[in-house]
Amino acid sequence: MPTPAEAADVLLTVRDCLRYAVSRFNAAGLVYGHGTTNAFDEAAFVVLEGLNLPVDQLEPYLDARLLPAERLRLAELVEARVTTRKPAAYLLGRTYIQGIPFRVDERVIVPRSFLGELLLSDAFRHGDDTFVPDPAAIGSVLELCTGSGCLAIIAAMIFGQAEVDAVDLSPDALAVAGLNVEESGHADRIRLHQGDLYAPVAGRLYDLIITNPPYVDAEVMGMLPPEFRHEPAMALDGGEDGLDLVRRIVDGAAAHLMPGGGLLCEIGTGRERLEEAYPDLPFLWLDTADSEAEVFWITARDLGGA
Repeated sequence: MPTPAEAADVLLTVRDCLRYAVSRFNAAGLVYGHGTTNAFDEAAFVVLEGLNLPVDQLEPYLDARLLPAERLRLAELVEARVTTRKPAAYLLGRTYIQGIPFRVDERVIVPRSFLGELLLSDAFRHGDDTFVPDPAAIGSVLELCTGSGCLAIIAAMIFGQAEVDAVDLSPDALAVAGLNVEESGHADRIRLHQGDLYAPVAGRLYDLIITNPPYVDAEVMGMLPPEFRHEPAMALDGGEDGLDLVRRIVDGAAAHLMPGGGLLCEIGTGRERLEEAYPDLPFLWLDTADSEAEVFWITARDLGGA
């Protein structure tokens, strides 16, 4: 394989760099899942973000000729993706949810939440579905396991009157979340708390609790490919059956919800296990464009609250 410098000598255009990246990624057998699902999309993200171009506008730039320094930067990014197996978001320090940019590094999991997609859907933002509370009536939101802070920021965007508390056990994750909150334009309504789930907000009540907790079970944790091993294990590891934190969140939610409030939680493929653990709870399973029954909604009343 050519060195990055050798590759940069012959990769003259965006199209050249894109083709080269796809070929290298395919040959290396990379694993995706941190914002992209295939070699082409990964290559497009690396090239566009690496050039500080809009990540959703490839076509206008395909035949643009690149400066030598730009070509070398892209060749080095491709080499780093192949040799380190780090997710591209870590190499570039940025990822996107529905076009919204967030800072990321190896102190936090790369955001890829179906819950974020759901919150940004037209149905949720406009209250067009029966499970959705009136967005204008949401005055307080709690996000548990905030990581990079992306869901707390999205909640502040959608619920324009709400005060948002965001909790994480990891001080390192909260340092990254702090950067994102400061850049979000909503820092006046988002408070970050370090601690274990509900402990930092004891006694407080919320109209809405949202959470994308660790939910990977022990068997899957033992088989994670290299890309996922670059992420903090504590952000993935959900215990033997993947539900250690989910059970604690469900069990504690009623004590922290206002009358009429509810819990919105992402748990991956754990639906069957959760329903076995709580046979009397009427979980409402929600689909997105890219997922089926990986997010549930349940009200304070159904949890035994008011």
